[in-house]
Amino acid sequence: MNYKKYIVVTNLIVVLVYFGMTVFNKETILKEGELVLLELAPVDPRSLMQGDYMKLSYKIVQSSYIDDITANNDTVRVSSVLDPNSENSISKRGYLVIQLDENGVGKGVRFFSKNEPLKEGELLVKYFKPDWRLNIGAESYFFQEGDREKFEKAKYGGLRIDKEGNSILIGLYDGDRKLIY
Repeated sequence: MNYKKYIVVTNLIVVLVYFGMTVFNKETILKEGELVLLELAPVDPRSLMQGDYMKLSYKIVQSSYIDDITANNDTVRVSSVLDPNSENSISKRGYLVIQLDENGVGKGVRFFSKNEPLKEGELLVKYFKPDWRLNIGAESYFFQEGDREKFEKAKYGGLRIDKEGNSILIGLYDGDRKLIY
């Protein structure tokens, strides 16, 4: 009977260590990650079931924008890049290489291939492709009830990105690239 207690305690310790490491990694990204602003695409800013929140869609992962990235790199068109059944489809998980402009706004450059080095000023951001679209994380932003008008002016999502491409949404920014409180 005692071995069951050890199994439960061991599992609990493993879960707590994993949770602690995750929190530590996120805190490290917040402290050391580079701030990148990504332009938002318009979406519906309200959910009756969840209260006030903004569903986020980034221009950088919209199909027309990805089409520009793939055309600039002389690769295949976006329809086959995002089509999960196409032989030219990008992998379900990977990296998008972005480059910051003079205002700190990220622009997509290319999809990352592990055999090519990053150039000066380029960053990686992880993506996940569940179907015909790309997700880079942080797909919604919750805010205090009654602040809807303030956040409707959001033009950028501010993310902190580490060297491995992990990102955390830290806030929304207006057209002047100022954090909205």
